Amino acid sequence: MFWIVLAAALIGIDQWTKWFFYTNQAKFENFEVIKDFFYLTYLENRGAAFGILQNYRWVFIALTIAALFLMVWYFIRHSHPLLRTALILLIAGGAGNLIDRILKGYVVDFLHFYPFGYDFAVF
Repeated sequence: MFWIVLAAALIGIDQWTKWFFYTNQAKFENFEVIKDFFYLTYLENRGAAFGILQNYRWVFIALTIAALFLMVWYFIRHSHPLLRTALILLIAGGAGNLIDRILKGYVVDFLHFYPFGYDFAVF
């Protein structure tokens, strides 16, 4: 029961942060958190990680559902607390992105890093 509540809470936090950035997107165009390193930038990602394979929405929905089933199956079969914690974080993140893809057609991303001066992808 604990794990279900934790997953639901994490999915709720994920959806709330994405809603917050969506409703305040004008404020988050390279909003500086740590100068020359970390910014908050609103982005609608219609692809996979780092924006690759844009506009393959239904493929990503199907792959995410399959990955979620696999991770839940693995979660049920193993009881190691560290493994379960890692899996529940992945499951919650995947479920949050699945909700975005189904309801909006894209995933809201907002973490923007510039490690060593390199403009890394928003995720």
